[in-house]
Amino acid sequence: MAPEREEDEGRIEGKNPVMEALKAGRRIDKLYIAKGENDRALAFIAAKARAAGAVISETDRKKLDHMSVTHAHQGVIAVAAVKDYVTPEAILDAADQKGEKPFIIICDDISDPHNLGAIIRTAEAAGAHGVIIPKHRSAGVTAVVEKTSAGAVEHMLVARVANLAAAVKSLKDRGVWIFGTDADGDRPLWKADFRDSAAIVIGSEGKGMSRLMKESCDFLISIPMMGQVNSLNASAAAAVVMYEAVRQRLPEQ
Repeated sequence: MAPEREEDEGRIEGKNPVMEALKAGRRIDKLYIAKGENDRALAFIAAKARAAGAVISETDRKKLDHMSVTHAHQGVIAVAAVKDYVTPEAILDAADQKGEKPFIIICDDISDPHNLGAIIRTAEAAGAHGVIIPKHRSAGVTAVVEKTSAGAVEHMLVARVANLAAAVKSLKDRGVWIFGTDADGDRPLWKADFRDSAAIVIGSEGKGMSRLMKESCDFLISIPMMGQVNSLNASAAAAVVMYEAVRQRLPEQ
């Protein structure tokens, strides 16, 4: 797979991601769609995009294959406006508008777009109010992230910040507890209390959290490992911790 570039951030590939972008009102400038297909889903997407003002270009599959960075375009590639990033404060405001305690996911240098897309997909499903990513040394919202998230990124607030430590400090100043995931954490995740305002930090795929980020956390939590492998993929670890938070935050039955 060819590496993604900054200019790929406006590209969306695949039926579900493109459909979710249209549902969310994302501006699509041009839609490339497979020529000669009798696929009802593709026809529906084309009609929705045309109604929203997009230019439709019927393109043979070989050209689509050449254009694709995900190699899983399913016959449709959209060129859209780059996703609008928000501020961490906007995420806190969104939680406040819902009358809920903030639940935020912080990605500390997640460079693999597949992992970032999977984390955003789980965060959206788990009801997180937003995801914060650093501007440097991290994947942005690219075509692979869009595809891996199955369109969930269209319904998730994403803040992209120049200084992650400063963003964490601003969250703490607003009463948000910061939970870092670390193999050497001093407590297992089920002994952490996620019921109040909480942000969960997920470290990078190879090195985990940076030293500065560890020092910024209020708590370091671990996922007990019972087998021979001593770590989980970043997105799998994120899912485990997020759903423990969901369990705790659900209203009592």
